[in-house]
Amino acid sequence: MSAPRKPSDPSGLERYYVLTGGRSGPGGSASSLDVATLVVSRAAPLPGMQHEHEEILRRCRDPLSVAELGAHLGLPFNILAVLLSDLLDAGRVEARNPIPAHQAGRGPDLALLEEVLSGLERL
Repeated sequence: MSAPRKPSDPSGLERYYVLTGGRSGPGGSASSLDVATLVVSRAAPLPGMQHEHEEILRRCRDPLSVAELGAHLGLPFNILAVLLSDLLDAGRVEARNPIPAHQAGRGPDLALLEEVLSGLERL
């Protein structure tokens, strides 16, 4: 006779399944998200919101990239994208794609790049 099964670790895949309601990827407005997309809150957290949604709204008071947000929350990109999709559809956050330098009409700031290179050489 086998020993009784222990409850599984809530930090594993089951946790992600519960967080996303079983969804494996974002849909609609969040399908174009990438790691460089900037997210900014447009509303305060509501009482009774899912904890992760509240945390996203708190951390994104100032624009924050999806990559940074994922690192702060310890969530994989796909899981975070599903949560962001919920907030985007509800109008609680706004997603902004960064403007590439070549589209902004200017190239990289050479003086800044030279200073960074100089600093790295001093290390």
